[in-house]
Amino acid sequence: MTRMILRMTFGGIVLGLMDLSPLHAQTAAINDLKGKIFDAKMAQQTFAAGLRHCSELNGLTFYYQTRDRVLNLEEYHRSLDNLALQGVFNPETKRPWNQQDADARWELVKREAASDQTTCELVASLPDLQKKLDDLERQAAAAPNAASQGDK
Repeated sequence: MTRMILRMTFGGIVLGLMDLSPLHAQTAAINDLKGKIFDAKMAQQTFAAGLRHCSELNGLTFYYQTRDRVLNLEEYHRSLDNLALQGVFNPETKRPWNQQDADARWELVKREAASDQTTCELVASLPDLQKKLDDLERQAAAAPNAASQGDK
C-alpha cells in the first residue's frame, strides 16, 4: 500500500514537471536574455567613450583609451617592433623595450581589438535583446492563462 502511494505521488510529481517543462524552457530563455541585457548595459557604461568609435572597431583596430582614439593594429605592431629595435625606454617596465615586451603588448592589443568589436556588437544588439525579452515575457504571462483555459 505504501509503495502504491509513493508511486502515485511520484507519478503526480513527474506529470507536474512535464507540464512545467515548456515554462521552464521559457524561464531559462528569459534568464539568458536578462543576462545578455545586463552584460550589454555594463558594456555600455564601461566602454562609453569607445562606443562612438564602433563604426571603426572592426577587429583590425582597437580603442586606445589613454588618447581617446582608434589605432590600426598593423601600424601599432610596426611601432612596437621599432620601439624594441631602438631600445626606447618603456615606462611600464622601467627599462628599455625588448622584443618580448613588444610581443606581449602585441598579443594584448590583438585581444583588445577583438574585445572592442564584440563589445560594440553586444551594445548594438541591446534593443533587439530587449524586444525579445518583452516578447518572451508576454508569452510566459499568456501561457498560464492558456493552460487554465484548457483545464476548464
